[in-house]
Amino acid sequence: MKLGLNLGYWQRHPNDATELVRAAERLGYDSVWTAEAYGSDAFTPLAWYGAHTSRIKLGTSVAQLSARPPVTTAMTAMTLDHLTGGRLLLGVGASGPQVVEGWYGQPFARPLARTREYVEIMRKVWRREEPVTGDGPHYPLPLPGGLGKPLKLITHPLRPDIPVYLGAEGPKNVALATEVAQGWLPLFTFPSKIEEMYGDALARRGPGFDIAAMVMVVVSDDVRAALDGVKMMLTLYIGGMGARHRNFHADIMGRMGFAEAAERIQALYLAGRKDEAFQAIPDELADGIALVGPPGRIKERLEPWRASPITSLLVMGPRDEEQLTTVRDLVLG
Repeated sequence: MKLGLNLGYWQRHPNDATELVRAAERLGYDSVWTAEAYGSDAFTPLAWYGAHTSRIKLGTSVAQLSARPPVTTAMTAMTLDHLTGGRLLLGVGASGPQVVEGWYGQPFARPLARTREYVEIMRKVWRREEPVTGDGPHYPLPLPGGLGKPLKLITHPLRPDIPVYLGAEGPKNVALATEVAQGWLPLFTFPSKIEEMYGDALARRGPGFDIAAMVMVVVSDDVRAALDGVKMMLTLYIGGMGARHRNFHADIMGRMGFAEAAERIQALYLAGRKDEAFQAIPDELADGIALVGPPGRIKERLEPWRASPITSLLVMGPRDEEQLTTVRDLVLG
């Protein structure tokens, strides 16, 4: 199992994470990942961290499709991959309707079809076999009826096959990842239930397909406080990160077996009763998707993760070299 560090969104305060990333590289972490929503972008911090490191891989988890046309993401990925010596792992995802329609002002319809088209165009850009055209309905190239002509990337990519990962929660999107990408980035994973939830969707994955699961890790003797930290995060995602009738995070909790709780959490949160929504998060759910407690407890609870199809753990939570070392020793032995 490979080990990565997921930093999430870039934050100016208290400090940037450069020293943490350098420590992760020294300790043998395979990758570091950044995210975007409607704040910092995912690529700029990676360029900064890449300039201060030499070996650790650099991943986006995830770059939002609606933030950029596919050729723009392809150009950005090609440039960053060149500058960092071929270290980029390009995670992309459709996000959700609240962000896509509210922030980017674009329709959210047909996310699977858009994702397929998007990835196909990026691969055409990197391969440089011919001028890029697209005959799909979402990203037609050139624009029909205009003066544009098919163009070919000026710069030769360092790698014409930059690894693509899909951020996906629904089974159909996961199945698409096994078809068009090199990896899958699940945000919430209950390892003992992954086969039940996604077994059919993962059945056609090829050799080397990377299931890189994000997992909150809190090393602490206070298990109650650590679990409450996970529950605070879940309260926001289940309750507020999605529309009332279209919340993918609440849906995935339902498929994990917590549908009734997810419905209640969302209703309480949207009614402004956030403390009650927090209290409604089952401990079993928080404990199942995270790794919390003293080292001995975490080591024991790593076993379901090792027994699952997951091939990479992208840990969220460590904030200094001591914590990184503890997690490294627990996961890699």
